Amino acid sequence: MINKKVANVHDALKGMSDNMTLMLGGFGLSGIPENAISELVKLGVKGLTCISNNAGVDDFGLGLLLQKKQIKKMVSSYVGENDEFERQMLSGELDVELIPQGTLAERCRAAQAGFPAVYTPAGFGTEVGEGKETRDFDGKMYVLEHAFKADFAFVKAWKGDAAGNLMFKGTSRNFNPNMCGAAKITVAEVEELVPLGTLDPNQIHIPGIFVQRIFQGAHYEKRIEQRTVRQRD
Repeated sequence: MINKKVANVHDALKGMSDNMTLMLGGFGLSGIPENAISELVKLGVKGLTCISNNAGVDDFGLGLLLQKKQIKKMVSSYVGENDEFERQMLSGELDVELIPQGTLAERCRAAQAGFPAVYTPAGFGTEVGEGKETRDFDGKMYVLEHAFKADFAFVKAWKGDAAGNLMFKGTSRNFNPNMCGAAKITVAEVEELVPLGTLDPNQIHIPGIFVQRIFQGAHYEKRIEQRTVRQRD
């Protein structure tokens, strides 16, 4: 069995450089690779193209990279709660490609599965479909969307082992599974790195073949983007 465990986040990000394309898992602040993002800030790499559902908030998640002007392009489905993301997009400082959420997921999955492209009806007849190849299937029009090409995919899982097998918990099982194996190098950070043979094979969501590096994460904040509670009587 290939041992994919690395000592820490610093070793996990070896090979990172300016102008790379990255995939980052998570939805809002749920299931984001907090340790990897913090290390990217420390490394100071710039000119990054980031593929992620959104960009967190101003002072957390990808918002930290936006504050440092380390991202040149965001490929996302929506702006979300990040005011700095919105400001940079409207001012023209940041190149932004907004994609229907399902299309974003499928372009990740296509890369994971080795498909060069997929057809989707989403966006046909709108700005999303302008300039793209279209085709009629059984009387319905579809848009050809190409699979993403990324240098690194950074994902967050609940549990994992040295072989790279991963288990996700709750809503963190969002974009993370689709990004595993969808880039040249997939780096997984986990809350619990367990010995080989500990994970029930029937409970593994992503097999280790889709992961190149794995490390034990630390100091997770797990912030809640919008905390909603019931009003007291």
